[in-house]
Amino acid sequence: MEVAERIRAEGARLTAAERRVATTILASPQLVAFGTVADLARTAEVGAASVVRLANKLGFDGYSELQHCIQGELSAQLRPAAERIHDSSNQSVAAHAEAELANVRATLGAVGDDALTALVERLADPDRPVLIVSGEATAGVGRLFAEQLDQLRGGVDCVQGSEVAVRRSIALADQRSTALVIDLRRYERWVLDAHAALADRSIWSAVLTDGVLSPLAQRADATFIVTAGSVGPFDSHVGTLAVLNLITNSVADALRVTAADRLGAIEAAWGDAGALTDGA
Repeated sequence: MEVAERIRAEGARLTAAERRVATTILASPQLVAFGTVADLARTAEVGAASVVRLANKLGFDGYSELQHCIQGELSAQLRPAAERIHDSSNQSVAAHAEAELANVRATLGAVGDDALTALVERLADPDRPVLIVSGEATAGVGRLFAEQLDQLRGGVDCVQGSEVAVRRSIALADQRSTALVIDLRRYERWVLDAHAALADRSIWSAVLTDGVLSPLAQRADATFIVTAGSVGPFDSHVGTLAVLNLITNSVADALRVTAADRLGAIEAAWGDAGALTDGA
């Protein structure tokens, strides 16, 4: 990303306050794309003047030009794969590594302590069923999360299938349930509709999505912002997987005793059946 490259180039010249602003920009580019100088300053815990000084130091003619640049970069990432495949981009291992590491750092850096604590407390409560709703592009990481969480505790289900099946699952869901909804723009209509139906039933939800202005974030109780930049035509879901791993590990820590017994029973069943092999 151009802005990230400028920040790296100017890193040694930045003051402590400017460095806090730069760190916030890299962690939450959506905040800059859709927010104000005051929003960025408040999040970085600096004065508005530091935001403007950083923009100028990076070679921009004020905050508006910095914002426009980031908006363009985010729009480029969100274009359809059919358009992005024609772009000339660096497909080297180093370029991919830089992009994926940036996704992980930005995604995990944007995790709010309050949101994480609230979600983990609910997921660690065995009396609260869990519903996973995921778009097609993130279905793989969503299923992996559901499978791993189900090994730690019971009552974990993926909401999927036809509209009839989805609506039935939501209509019959325990109102104490916790829903985790995963999708990035361009959003799948059924995911938005399912999340709206969950909200209409006052079922608590956390979402993994691309920005605070996402329609999913607007009706969520907790939001986790995912950065999905890629040097190729498809969005990366490495950041999505990283934050789901964080959530899973946090739940495992909260359920250390009961989860250990559950995992032990699963391992014993696999061993008795000879279900796993080292290939020998």
